[in-house]
Amino acid sequence: MLSARIPKFLTRSRPTNTNQDLIKQTSRKNTLTATKRAIEMTLIAAQGAADKVGENLVALDVSGPFVLSDVFLFASARNERQVAAMADGVEEAMLLAGHKLMRREGKAAGRWILLDFTDIIVHVMHEEDRVFYDIERLYKDCPVISLAKISVASQQA
Repeated sequence: MLSARIPKFLTRSRPTNTNQDLIKQTSRKNTLTATKRAIEMTLIAAQGAADKVGENLVALDVSGPFVLSDVFLFASARNERQVAAMADGVEEAMLLAGHKLMRREGKAAGRWILLDFTDIIVHVMHEEDRVFYDIERLYKDCPVISLAKISVASQQA
């Protein structure tokens, strides 16, 4: 008779996630929501970085959690000169494709240069700083944009 005293709302079981719910959540997480223009710009910028021996290129679709831009492109270099050269290569490739640079930060220090093209933001970082700050960790739930079409400069030679 103890159960007669317990209110009904306390005895109801909570709904559990079904397999279908988990599939929907997973597919939503892996769906790209960046614009086609932003993805095209990302490929151009990634090729510009790769032409200057950019390493560890990663593009993330951050259009969900980050409202100011659609894509973050990360590229690493081994020293400050390579960081500056890679940033120049990205700027040149984007300018040739008709995309204007809105803001540039960090060029003087040469450890982490941020290039803002509005739809995409390019982070050209010294490999030590990239490991230290680990920015990709903040956006680990964002879909990764494939850069398989990008040819690395060292493979071309």
